[in-house]
Amino acid sequence: MQIPFSKYHGTGNDFILIDNRKLHWKVTGEEIVSLCNRHFGIGADGLMLLSEQKGFDFHMTYYNSDGKESSMCGNGGRCMTIFARSLGLTGQEAKFSAIDGEHIARIHRKGNADIVKLKMRDVTVEEDEPGHLFMNTGSPHYVVISKDIEHLDIVTEARNIRYNDRFREEGTNVDFAEVTIDPIFVRSYERGVEDETLSCGTGVTASALAAAIRVPGRKAPLRVRTRGGELRVYYRQARNSFTDVWLEGEAVFVYSGTIMSK
Repeated sequence: MQIPFSKYHGTGNDFILIDNRKLHWKVTGEEIVSLCNRHFGIGADGLMLLSEQKGFDFHMTYYNSDGKESSMCGNGGRCMTIFARSLGLTGQEAKFSAIDGEHIARIHRKGNADIVKLKMRDVTVEEDEPGHLFMNTGSPHYVVISKDIEHLDIVTEARNIRYNDRFREEGTNVDFAEVTIDPIFVRSYERGVEDETLSCGTGVTASALAAAIRVPGRKAPLRVRTRGGELRVYYRQARNSFTDVWLEGEAVFVYSGTIMSK
């Protein structure tokens, strides 16, 4: 069976995207792991299927590179929006469903780039201790406010959190954020990838909201620098609760091709 695919990235967070409306492809975890492998496959942080959903332009299903279906992916949602437009499913605005519910996305051009602004879920932040915050931005994130994170061994530090007694069973993403600079700087470790990624949309969102709490007076939108590029986070804040949360940044088509599946 031949499966057409497209590869996209959002600030270096890369994905294999497949239009599954007619294929109804029952992809296996083993196939996802193989396709996402950076040495023997296409190479990606995850794979997404686009399917039909009544009342929406499309439905997005996201799998991490470990082959397991996962929670919401912010950069993936932005890339999927551009992919859906290329299929003629949307114009400059899309309404789609994902595992965490409804999302709205808006596209505009800046120079030669497609910029996608994606509406995220409302968020309430828990602060375990000063500088350690936990929240669900569509995916669970544990944010550690730190300094000089460029030189931090975040994989080791993150795994100590991701595999501790609290998170071992369901896992959590872990973000390290420098919030006293502009733009704030974030590095993210993603569960399911089990490594650092160049960018994580839900992690950038979580880190920006953490910065809004830890550095009072910071005004939205907050600019966030990752190793893969820059994003912006918009929000309305009422102490530790946030509404009207949006993630904005570039979404880029890389290439398309065909894979073979049994």
